[in-house]
Amino acid sequence: MVPADLDALTAATAHLDPPLAALDLAALDANAADLVRRAGGKPVRVAAKSVRCRWVIDRALGQDGFGGVMAYSLREACWLADGGVRDILMGYPTADRGALAELAANPVLVESITLMIDDAEQLGVIRSVTADAPLRVCLDVDASLRIGRLHLGVRRSPVRTPADAAALAQIAGDSGLRVVGVMFYEAQIAGLQDTSPAVRLVKRRSAAELARRRSAVVEAVEKVVGALEIVNSGGTGSLETSSADPSVTEVTAGSGLFVPTLFDRYRAFEPRPALYFALPVVRRPAPGIATLFGGGYIASGPAGKSRLPSPALRGLKLLGTEGAGEVQTPVRGRPAEPLRIGDRVWFRHAKAGELGERLDTVHVVEDGAVVASVPTYRGEGKTFG
Repeated sequence: MVPADLDALTAATAHLDPPLAALDLAALDANAADLVRRAGGKPVRVAAKSVRCRWVIDRALGQDGFGGVMAYSLREACWLADGGVRDILMGYPTADRGALAELAANPVLVESITLMIDDAEQLGVIRSVTADAPLRVCLDVDASLRIGRLHLGVRRSPVRTPADAAALAQIAGDSGLRVVGVMFYEAQIAGLQDTSPAVRLVKRRSAAELARRRSAVVEAVEKVVGALEIVNSGGTGSLETSSADPSVTEVTAGSGLFVPTLFDRYRAFEPRPALYFALPVVRRPAPGIATLFGGGYIASGPAGKSRLPSPALRGLKLLGTEGAGEVQTPVRGRPAEPLRIGDRVWFRHAKAGELGERLDTVHVVEDGAVVASVPTYRGEGKTFG
């Protein structure tokens, strides 16, 4: 791992009061270049949920090798399109009738946004408010690995086989929707750290199985609707395996721009954390313990230690009995001993974009100075769930 110079971040932001978020611009750009390299010539679509800051999204899209955004909310997608983004793939289905009506009423949005579907029932919700608008849709296909009754991966789409996908494509087409793509998110590869030889073996087996099934799904769907514009796959942790499949036209990544702690143990790339947050010391309750203001920025997913924010300074630890608190977070260890009231402690979040739901500004640091202070989604008054 290539850590940031925490002293440099402290000096650059000394005029600002924490809690605050700081983005190492050199690390961000290096991470973006590495994502493009790992994608092997396939365009990288930016996963907005893992960024939640339009300034960062725009910076990535301005670099060669990136193309388009994957949104997680239809209202978010409409907002991004209103701001000028013209290629937005929904990563998830929607049941937001108000946003669907907004989409259908605006020809620019209709051509800019591709909805995600995986169930015929979703078509009824879509068509209940969009009449016969020629909306673009993509099929979400289950990318998990199944060994007997064992299911390895996330529970997303009920569509798995070529026959499943072809049947849904036919129903969507009969509803007047334009089927333009298919998506496969292999969470059991992209989101699983390389913690052991057994894990690496499972990931290789899953990649091989998915490559065979993915090409068969694409062939089956294209027999129904014609050539597809989008065959999307991958995530930060699986760009190499996804992009190597000839049937894949693009890959998606977002977390790899910031590199949170959940990506510290991957063999495919060297983590270079870019986004940090600082908390101020407000108490010294006992020798060797400093208590910080705020900090309860717990990541989503299965509850556990891996979802806690981590002190960036080696040797500094959270208290097992308190963790990261709603309004205060104690830390202990030798580095805590010299801390005084008003000092700051740097942390890294467990996941990438969720910090943008907690803080309204990201301070961009380059060459030892803050060169921009940019709003997160929350800083722009937007929360999309």
